[in-house]
Amino acid sequence: MAGSSKGDPIVDGAYVVLKRGEVFKAAQVQFRKKVIFGKQWIFLDNAIGQCYGTTFEIAGGGKLLPLTKIEDTSTETVEAGADNRNIVDDGKSQKLTRDDIEALKEKGIKGEEIVQQLIENSTTFRDKTEFAQEKYIKKKKKKYESIITIVKPCARILAMMYYAREPGKICNLRYDTLAQMLTLGNIHAGSKVIVVETCAGLVLGAVMERMGGFGSVIQMYQGGEPGRAATDCFGFPKSFLGMLHEFPLAKVHSLLSGKFSSEITPADTQDCLQTDEKSKGSFTEKEDASNEVENVISDRVSECNQSEEQQIIEIASGGLKNNKENENKERRQQAFEKKKRQIEKRKREMEAADLLKDRNADGLIIACRFHPTPLLLSLLELVAPSRPFVVYCQYKEPLLECYTKLREKGGVVNLKLSETWLRNYQVLPNRSHPRLTMSGGGGYILTGITVVREDVQPDVKSLELRKTDEPPPKKLKLEEL
Repeated sequence: MAGSSKGDPIVDGAYVVLKRGEVFKAAQVQFRKKVIFGKQWIFLDNAIGQCYGTTFEIAGGGKLLPLTKIEDTSTETVEAGADNRNIVDDGKSQKLTRDDIEALKEKGIKGEEIVQQLIENSTTFRDKTEFAQEKYIKKKKKKYESIITIVKPCARILAMMYYAREPGKICNLRYDTLAQMLTLGNIHAGSKVIVVETCAGLVLGAVMERMGGFGSVIQMYQGGEPGRAATDCFGFPKSFLGMLHEFPLAKVHSLLSGKFSSEITPADTQDCLQTDEKSKGSFTEKEDASNEVENVISDRVSECNQSEEQQIIEIASGGLKNNKENENKERRQQAFEKKKRQIEKRKREMEAADLLKDRNADGLIIACRFHPTPLLLSLLELVAPSRPFVVYCQYKEPLLECYTKLREKGGVVNLKLSETWLRNYQVLPNRSHPRLTMSGGGGYILTGITVVREDVQPDVKSLELRKTDEPPPKKLKLEEL
């Protein structure tokens, strides 16, 4: 997967990822837009024009100040204890109170100086071991230093961000599992790939990033419109959007049976009728309300003089006419915009149908909350022979059923069901070991390759020969002659 590029400058409107330690947050750079990161709010105005990978310090008022060089502020630990057996965590080892630390922050003292004062006012710091002292400094830096790095979004960073913050939105898809899916699916530039996912557009964005803007990606979606929240965070240029197509899953059956048409379906017309009825109902309600207003006005007018009566009637009638005209204009504008959206959506569906009707897709990737068996069995009809397919699921049982169905039906070879597993290691002098906190599992992947499945009817003569198990007579050619 591509990493963050440091040479490109940050421009207004670009999507970036804010990084502080192992915490990430995606944001869009806009002038005077407030962004909340952790417990701080910042403005990204000063980031415009800087290169990706630049480290900033959060100053007063949420402003970002670029740091040219990050100084190594690690304290020289000359004195260190042999072990930590005599240290008691009773909360009394630190002389500085919370009020003292808040007073230092209000004076504008930087986080480095606060960390230094915390070290000096700690009674047990010199008794800690060297490793414990480094761990203490790292912990305090993380808490009090206001330093962030702005990096360019990519599939790896966004996958790590979603997995750490909201894993349920991406079906607990880990970044190493995503990398395996792209590799096993043979995603490359110039290919035609079908993607079915409910991972907020993360898989779709990773496929588009790997293809580099060359080829075609057809996204199958369920419902009104596809979800692409994570895809927008990639910040793809407009040239990439030309390769992206969309097609509803509800119309795959009609496409396979050859009954798909570009005309508006009865469901669409029913939706239009329902919206028209709602608009008519609201309009009639407004008319009833306006009639009541007219009645009230006429009752009050009867008590006034004739001249005042004429003026009030003219003003009221003029206001009601203007309101009706404005309502009619709004309804016409809404109907026009809705019809325009329907035409554009139908046009996109036709473009995707033209790509799918040849049934020569180069790959299929499925990572969704739905049961994969019916999806895979129907969408494999759109994939060309000798092409790979990848199905991800966070549970094993749906993929086992899918594996069994594919073995019964045929048309695929090299079926493999595997579990992805990842272990992170801490690599430090004299203390390299696996991390204590690691994910229990990264889901399951079913892979395979499509082949041509021919249903050939055997010849009657060959069946008879198989029954008798006798070789054919030598005079068979003469009899045929």
